[in-house]
Amino acid sequence: MKSSTILLPLSAIYSGVTKARLAAYRRGWFSVSKLAAPVISVGNLTTGGTGKTPLVEWVCRAVARELGGSDGEGGRVCVLTRGYGRENPNTQVVVSDGTQVLANERTAGDEPLLLAQNLLGIAAVVANADRVAAGEWAIKNLHTKVFVLDDGFQHLRLARDLDIVTIDATNPWGGGSLLPYGRLRETRAGLSRADCVVITRAGQIEDVAALKSTIAKEVGPSPIFSSRMRTSRVRLLDGDNVEPVSLGSQPITAFCGVGNPDSFFDHLRRESWTTVFTRAFADHHNYVQSELDALVEEAVANGTKALVTTAKDAIKLSGFQLKLPCFVVEIQISIDDDDRLIELIQAVVGQSKVQ
Repeated sequence: MKSSTILLPLSAIYSGVTKARLAAYRRGWFSVSKLAAPVISVGNLTTGGTGKTPLVEWVCRAVARELGGSDGEGGRVCVLTRGYGRENPNTQVVVSDGTQVLANERTAGDEPLLLAQNLLGIAAVVANADRVAAGEWAIKNLHTKVFVLDDGFQHLRLARDLDIVTIDATNPWGGGSLLPYGRLRETRAGLSRADCVVITRAGQIEDVAALKSTIAKEVGPSPIFSSRMRTSRVRLLDGDNVEPVSLGSQPITAFCGVGNPDSFFDHLRRESWTTVFTRAFADHHNYVQSELDALVEEAVANGTKALVTTAKDAIKLSGFQLKLPCFVVEIQISIDDDDRLIELIQAVVGQSKVQ
């Protein structure tokens, strides 16, 4: 409790700095760069665990469909990402050119690599803290027509044509306080900049209407969408597909290192997995063999004979030895009334066709 109290004045300082920065951009004191291709931003108000990455993938697929069939340019759609947790954060890494993966987890970061793998043939992925420089490079070298800016809501240096903000229904306001006491990057008032809001994990709360009403007070007439996470595939860690129904009521140990571990565990329960033991690690956790051995021991002690984790964690588990089978649950986002969101995306893609 004492350590948390100490963070309160730091949150006040953070609030002041954030407000000053936003005001500087609003008044034109800080310059905003515009790329020679449309930009769709997917971001959030809070740190980690909002379901943003599945939405980035969904948007990329929607953009690719609107651009039409392949013309040999794998990078016509390009994700611009900072690449949190990668080995050299100040360098640019082409994680994928849209046709092949060109980096590993250490050089790319777990989420960029996961996006690159899932979006082969659909979108390139470039990791660079300087998203403007990365975008200019992609236009020149990958012939990019449309960019999807990952985690871009607070990246005000880059102009965007569509600002999508995700809000996790299970923890919409990050505890109600700004960093570092809470998880908010900025206050709810920042939602006034959003062109639309996507509520993620709407199926995991009872009163979505009340949350929509609260959000509407900040975003005004901008559309608010609800979405849910669906299991798209279950596989073993080595990649072999598994029929989920074949697992039946087998007792499982679930573990993960994601921003909102409880949402993953709840997802498993809703999908009828029998999780008798769970273990949460820090977001973007780097595993070591000794703790995985300890995890297996705990799993066995709790009467389970198999493990289950997320696709993001599976990226980090390559090369390790696990003495129990490990299932990987891959998810995708399902958006209610997605035709309206596609219309917003179509308007942006239309700009690329006239440039």
